[in-house]
Amino acid sequence: MKKIVLAYSGGLDTSIILRWLQENYKAEVIAYTSDIGQIIDRKKIIRNAKRLGVKKIIIEDLKNIFVKDYVFPMLRSHALYEGNYLLGTSIARPLIAKRQIEIAKKYGAYAVSHGATGKGNDQVRFELGYAFFGKRIKVIAPWREWDLASRTDLIKYAKKNNIPIPKDKKGAPPFSVDDNLFHTSTEGKALEDPKNSAPEFIFQRTISPEKAPNKITTVKIGFKNSEPISVNGKKLSPADLLEKLNQIAGKNGVGRVDLVENRFIGIKSRGVYETPGGTILYAAHRAMESVTLDKETMHKKERIMPLYAELVYNGYWFSKKRINLQKIIDKNKNKVNGAISLKIYKGNVTIMSRKTSSSAYSMQKVSFEENKTFNKTKVEKFIKYHSKQLNKS
Repeated sequence: MKKIVLAYSGGLDTSIILRWLQENYKAEVIAYTSDIGQIIDRKKIIRNAKRLGVKKIIIEDLKNIFVKDYVFPMLRSHALYEGNYLLGTSIARPLIAKRQIEIAKKYGAYAVSHGATGKGNDQVRFELGYAFFGKRIKVIAPWREWDLASRTDLIKYAKKNNIPIPKDKKGAPPFSVDDNLFHTSTEGKALEDPKNSAPEFIFQRTISPEKAPNKITTVKIGFKNSEPISVNGKKLSPADLLEKLNQIAGKNGVGRVDLVENRFIGIKSRGVYETPGGTILYAAHRAMESVTLDKETMHKKERIMPLYAELVYNGYWFSKKRINLQKIIDKNKNKVNGAISLKIYKGNVTIMSRKTSSSAYSMQKVSFEENKTFNKTKVEKFIKYHSKQLNKS
């Protein structure tokens, strides 16, 4: 019997897709779940898949791989899409797609499938990953193929096939939620009209800044070769480190972003994102580089960042362009060592101190008490040269 590897969450939509694949492709479906730090109910996934006749159910713990090989390299680039978005959903899809293809090859599956909708970015991200690793493996995108045109149609299909319907899915769901260890995104329905403010109850990882504690929380992050390795002096695995910072930031109202973004496929969408630990790491890493890297290296990184961010957003994680930019970003990462102390208070992250053995920052050169090494003549020539550039096009 033909086999299809489905990216399966255990929820209503992917359960409907699972049954639809069985009916329309007469194939055995392998249910595959990547645990990358999302809220996950293993028993529910297994129970729902077995109820639908699935024999092979694979649930993998990829949290450390996700953080170390995907999140950390992206953070080293300081990537922000359209100035705000830390790319939490974008960075998760390439890993899932890669593993789906690897599993398809291992078990002789002829196709892979996903549950991304026809209007979103994720369909592109999944399928570019599939194309990179499995050019000969068929891609099945149910949302672009089936005739289920509405939420009502999906509910009818679920009832007909005895697929459990969660209580909050009986009507049109108020929000679409995606989460992983790095972030949570919320979109749809109540958020679709940009004039409406986001209701407080949609936030899952962060308390509102107004309700955050009335006291400062301090945190110290240690870096080695540009990667965070410790929190408050304690060395942690990549996944545990990010989870620790999520907890610290979340209870202090850090990491909320409400934005209207331009999707790759040409649609504007409004989303609310929570990236608590990532927001702290972003600020800390920039501060660490400020005292360890030279001006030319830092400014070159700033120039390529928007392109890097757009490549990640558009699903080009495995592209030569992104990999080549990563090489530029990581060229001097061995110099980025030390520790950053931060102050966290009611949604704000403030740098308190930067400690490093790097010689990039010179106390002697910046001191107002020592001017012997400061050549005034050179500065005057420098200013005259640049004065002449003002009238050049």
